Amino acid sequence: MFLNTGLPLAIAGTAVLMDLRMAQVENGWILFSMMTAFFWRIMQEGIGGIQGFILGMLLPLAALSGLFYFRMLGPGDIKLFCALGCVMGPSAIGKCMICSFVLGAVISLAILIFCGSFLTRIHNLIRYFHIFFRTGEATPYYKKGMALENFHFTVPVFMSVMLYAGGVY
Repeated sequence: MFLNTGLPLAIAGTAVLMDLRMAQVENGWILFSMMTAFFWRIMQEGIGGIQGFILGMLLPLAALSGLFYFRMLGPGDIKLFCALGCVMGPSAIGKCMICSFVLGAVISLAILIFCGSFLTRIHNLIRYFHIFFRTGEATPYYKKGMALENFHFTVPVFMSVMLYAGGVY
């Protein structure tokens, strides 16, 4: 079935293009993706597909809310995972999230090594948690704009969806 893999690829691929172009994923695209997933799941699984739709959407919300609270992950990334979860279901979106974070860590490490900012970033992370524990205030961890350290997390998400489409998980 082409849509089993094609739909998640289209959702993630369009999201990464939006993110690279505008530094955000449009809410309209997320809503359209979720509505498409809803009707696709009902056509494939009948009324029982609603359960997978809802669980696939809620798993990213529950699992990633802490990262959002600490401003370490943007709302667009979480909404993208939710839209993908609507299509892929809870089991596959859980694997997709894990794979995305592993791929993101590899990309981040490469940026740190090749740009020579490893110690600076570790210092910034320690300072971030020091300020949080001292004041109790969760400030944005990332800098605004197109700073190198703000690599687009939609890239490893798309890479993870490509692995899903290829049958790796």
